[in-house]
Amino acid sequence: MDKNTIAVVDYNDYISGDPEKRSQFINDFGDSFSNMGFAIVRNHGVTEELRKKLFEVSKAFFALPDDIKKQYEDEANHGQRGYISKNKESAKGKDVPDLKEFYHIGQTVTDGDPIQQEYPENIWPKEIQEFEAVGRKVYDTFENTGRNLLRATALYLNLPENYFDDKIHNGNSILRLLHYYPVKDKSQIPEGAVRAAAHGDINLITLLMGGSADGLEAQTLDGQWIPVSPKDDEIVINIGDMLARLTNDVFRSTQHRVITPNEESWTTPRYSTPFFLHPRSDMDLTCLDTCISEENPKHYEDMTAGEFLTERLVELGLKKA
Repeated sequence: MDKNTIAVVDYNDYISGDPEKRSQFINDFGDSFSNMGFAIVRNHGVTEELRKKLFEVSKAFFALPDDIKKQYEDEANHGQRGYISKNKESAKGKDVPDLKEFYHIGQTVTDGDPIQQEYPENIWPKEIQEFEAVGRKVYDTFENTGRNLLRATALYLNLPENYFDDKIHNGNSILRLLHYYPVKDKSQIPEGAVRAAAHGDINLITLLMGGSADGLEAQTLDGQWIPVSPKDDEIVINIGDMLARLTNDVFRSTQHRVITPNEESWTTPRYSTPFFLHPRSDMDLTCLDTCISEENPKHYEDMTAGEFLTERLVELGLKKA
């Protein structure tokens, strides 16, 4: 495989029962993560009907007046649940905020797990009747898909297939409904601002339902930017910093960004829905021994997922030090 190519794989090959297809899926999936930090997956579990419903409720919420949306913003929770208003988040190392607004849906613990005490309650807007039902359904679907895909990555890393299962059970995952709002007057855009500046994700893996418009790009090993354009029935998977730390960069946490490909794009809204799959806060992110060698010495200090998340939220301006 070309190291600057993002593999397109079919999840049905992994669960087909055909050893050859399963092995090919694991190798292609893992190689794509090693080279590009990205992969595109077909047959991922999100139906076309659910995808359409999600974009309907997302568009309906972001179309509400700003004063209504602000009622669902809880700044005391550092943006972990509910609405996060325009121009609040900046990429790591950037002073200029991204041109976006978004809504966060988090974990719902149903089995009495004490970890529930770590999570704030979800916030549901009463103006959009189906928002909660659709949001919960998409969250649960992506969480299940993410668990299955992590099983494939575990096998690629020569770990037990269920290595990640207990580490992500009731994990601190976040579903983000994203709106890159249209800009009618470019003179109002702060210098250097873009829809989403180049950044890496914090978590283990991100599952991204394709945006309603072009603009997502990933950086190759040689520093070039290439478009990431899944079809409507495909989702994008990318490695986050936590999994890069665990694998000592065997898997790449690739810089990616959202740009406006042309002048007309500024006046067109863009919607997308990433699911940031996080582990439990006590997961040990110490580099795996099998990923450390003379050629690839240990890159990171030992840290738990909770400690790393706090560090990054401070860097992003979503939490005070």
